[in-house]
Amino acid sequence: MPAMPAVPAVPAAPSSPAVSVVIPVYNEEDVLPALFARLYAVLDGLGEPYEIIFVNDGSRDRSTQLLSAQFRLRPQVTRVVLFNGNFGQHMALMAGFSRVRGAIAITLDADLQNPPEEIPRLVAAIRAGHDYVGTVRRQRHDTAFRRIASRAMNALRERITRIHMTDQGCMLRAYDRALVDTLNACREMNTFIPALAYTFAASPTEIDVAHEERHAGESKYSFYKLIRLNFDLVTGFSTVPLQWFSVTGTVLSLCSAALFLLLLVRRFVWGAEVEGVFTLFALQFFLIGILLFGVGLLGEYVGRIQQEVRQRPRWRISAVLEALPPTPTELS
Repeated sequence: MPAMPAVPAVPAAPSSPAVSVVIPVYNEEDVLPALFARLYAVLDGLGEPYEIIFVNDGSRDRSTQLLSAQFRLRPQVTRVVLFNGNFGQHMALMAGFSRVRGAIAITLDADLQNPPEEIPRLVAAIRAGHDYVGTVRRQRHDTAFRRIASRAMNALRERITRIHMTDQGCMLRAYDRALVDTLNACREMNTFIPALAYTFAASPTEIDVAHEERHAGESKYSFYKLIRLNFDLVTGFSTVPLQWFSVTGTVLSLCSAALFLLLLVRRFVWGAEVEGVFTLFALQFFLIGILLFGVGLLGEYVGRIQQEVRQRPRWRISAVLEALPPTPTELS
């Protein structure tokens, strides 16, 4: 009878892990096996207790089955939160944060564009005295359009808010436990977690990390979703756009009044004329465009207020796969 292959020892369930890794998952069945192979190897190499919290954000492929199988394989260090619908990446992260037990929380995308092998460097940065560690992707493997759009959005955000992040699109970040607890106290319906954490951080820092091409599948952020994300970022952290619109409206009103006086003087000095009709139409369309933009901008703020006052649950969990924590007798 052939000998059975050796089964690797499974670490005991930690009562208080040193590191918690939170990973939102949405339709990632093609990349999950590679993620499991690399991620667990890195965390096993840390030599200290850890936990991985996968939050399945309503995947419609086989992601749920793969996550369940991984939980059965490594139940002591794996926790799986299953949403009953798609609530968005940042709500998935917040749901993961609400269950974090570790002293350090790491966020990571499931697509392997941010290598798990960088995690020890983020842990070291937190232990060096920082409470928030952002990352900057070296040699980005994105399209030229995404790189240019990212730089433009970064520049706009820094002019509007006091949040200074070199690379806001990189989800590989680290947070100390006190900062995670503060984020959990926030009950916003729409937010951008890296920016929200930055506003509370006392000693933030950034480090360069590697960047890889997407291992499999396709990006979940369409052009429209990127625009929506940046609208949420701008309207959620600053009222500067409203102030800009107020100033613009004041300047245009003064210009319109000056133009009206000029046309009134021309009417009585040179008489009626029709040559400037199309110029007036152009000015009118321009002013209407500015007005509609302002109404839309105001609507963004009003919409955020409407979402907050409803006080609806931010997500709904259908199941949680996790091992029971060890009893005091088991720990002794």
